Amino acid sequence: MDVKIAPSWKEKLEPEFSKPYFKELTAFVKEEYREHTVYPPGPLIFNAFRHCSFDDVKVVIIGQDPYHNPGQANGLSFSVADGVRVPPSLQNIYKEVSDEFDKPIPQSGNLERWADQGVLLLNATLTVRANSPGSHQKKGWEEFTDAVIRIVSDEKEHIVFLLWGAYAQKKGSVIDDTRHLVLKSAHPSPFAANKGFFGNNHFIKANDYLLAKGKEPVEW
Repeated sequence: MDVKIAPSWKEKLEPEFSKPYFKELTAFVKEEYREHTVYPPGPLIFNAFRHCSFDDVKVVIIGQDPYHNPGQANGLSFSVADGVRVPPSLQNIYKEVSDEFDKPIPQSGNLERWADQGVLLLNATLTVRANSPGSHQKKGWEEFTDAVIRIVSDEKEHIVFLLWGAYAQKKGSVIDDTRHLVLKSAHPSPFAANKGFFGNNHFIKANDYLLAKGKEPVEW
């Protein structure tokens, strides 16, 4: 797999790329792209690590799978390509941001603008077969993204981790919450948003924490 990521990430993750599980994962992913329609497009698999270097990370938002319908996934959790209809979970994220900051809801679901400010939009699984959610789970991606979270937790200070829903919270179990701010709530999906996502004030809390630690807040 041709891993195009920011140099600071490459340095941190180089040991993972040489491990047996990653070589098996690479072989699996290459075959899937040859035999099936897979999302996101190959060049965007590691998009989160290109837009947000290790040095710049200040917030981490953990998702699960990439979107599995045509044209949606762009390698950033919860984000879709420009011109694509905003998915329901992201609509609810935008609604919460709008309520917290009294600002208009964006028309585009492309979250590259967040990533470029130091928000690592990390899915647990970085690829998925078209129309087949979960199809690339338990193939090695989870081990890789666990390593990413552990490295951020262990080697950086005062990061905000936003863990929405049981899956993200379980994946965040490796985070040292004595060194970072870990915010948990229900998932923003339509099935759960009314059970604790709406009104969680995570975006205000994240910015207040960043300011208190001498960092630039995120323009959500």
